[in-house]
Amino acid sequence: MRIGHGYDVHAFTAGDGLWLGGVRIEHDQGVAAHSDGDVVLHALMDALLGAAGLGDIGQHFPDSDARYRDAASGDLLQDVLRKIQAQNLRVVNVDVTVIAQTPRFGPHRGAMVRSMAQLLQLDERRVNLKATTHEGLGALGKGEGIAVHAVALLEDAG
Repeated sequence: MRIGHGYDVHAFTAGDGLWLGGVRIEHDQGVAAHSDGDVVLHALMDALLGAAGLGDIGQHFPDSDARYRDAASGDLLQDVLRKIQAQNLRVVNVDVTVIAQTPRFGPHRGAMVRSMAQLLQLDERRVNLKATTHEGLGALGKGEGIAVHAVALLEDAG
């Protein structure tokens, strides 16, 4: 068994929505990012890569590379999954915590879990998603951005 932790944060910027967990969510802001800015999938990729001992997403998909400009994070996650499988590993489960004042996640939670489960080729019961606020503290608490922690457990595919 191998465990990995991932973290990502993005500042809000002008926009009309954002991608979270592979789901487009209408919102009065977007996020500043090189790719589509899916902070949930970015943290998840870092957790998976970390568990596999394969570095981080910046090494695999650098923001200095024009190929990843506006890239769909779901596609990048699929690439990460292939890299993990090439190491003869498989995902056991993932646990994700979103930290943001807005948007509200309750109405989108089910769709996000379904999306992540499909992308990871997992049963939905192996994908856990939580959301919390920052209780008004700091930049996240003032609604200036969104952060995510993710943990992934891998095992030998045997």
